[in-house]
Amino acid sequence: MKLYFSPGACSLSPHIVLHELGLPVETVAVDLRSKVMAGGGDFRTVNPKGYVPVLQLDDGAVLTEGPAIVQYLADRKPEAGLAPANGTFERYRLQEWLNFISTELHKQFSPLFNPESSDAVKAAQRKRLGERFDYLAQTLATQDYLLAGGFSVADAYLYTVLGWTAHVGPDLAGWPALQGYLARVQARPAVVRTLAAESQARRA
Repeated sequence: MKLYFSPGACSLSPHIVLHELGLPVETVAVDLRSKVMAGGGDFRTVNPKGYVPVLQLDDGAVLTEGPAIVQYLADRKPEAGLAPANGTFERYRLQEWLNFISTELHKQFSPLFNPESSDAVKAAQRKRLGERFDYLAQTLATQDYLLAGGFSVADAYLYTVLGWTAHVGPDLAGWPALQGYLARVQARPAVVRTLAAESQARRA
């Protein structure tokens, strides 16, 4: 398999999952501004959407969109327990969290990274995110991870998105449960390895 990623982007989520599962993978860094891949080539020939993550399978099939990719990876090694079994209610609970992170958190950060966004727009987005953080904190104040069964692919995604607050806010000081959650996930050996790999790619 081959994972196309950009350091610090949402592709960090499947990158973490791959390390959690110990699956063999080749990684290819992508410059999202120029759309040029490490070693050369136009990334849009791999994904016409122009963004990461992309997982290319050994048979050449290409899968895009982070929530789909992480579930596919988890199902490659179900004994690792990163996703409940298909058809169970808990699997739908996982998908509920993945959709919440994708629509109510991930996309809400986009204006904060956009240099053309006004201060008023950014303030409104931080307020909206704060309301979502209030909801998250209710769960993470009473359990270590999003699912009662333990760390899942949804946590890899949430960790990735919450990490952006260090660059564009909101300040997580008002949500100690989220601060504790970030520290807990960041201490996982697979996350440590992934962050080191992405840091090295950033320097390359």
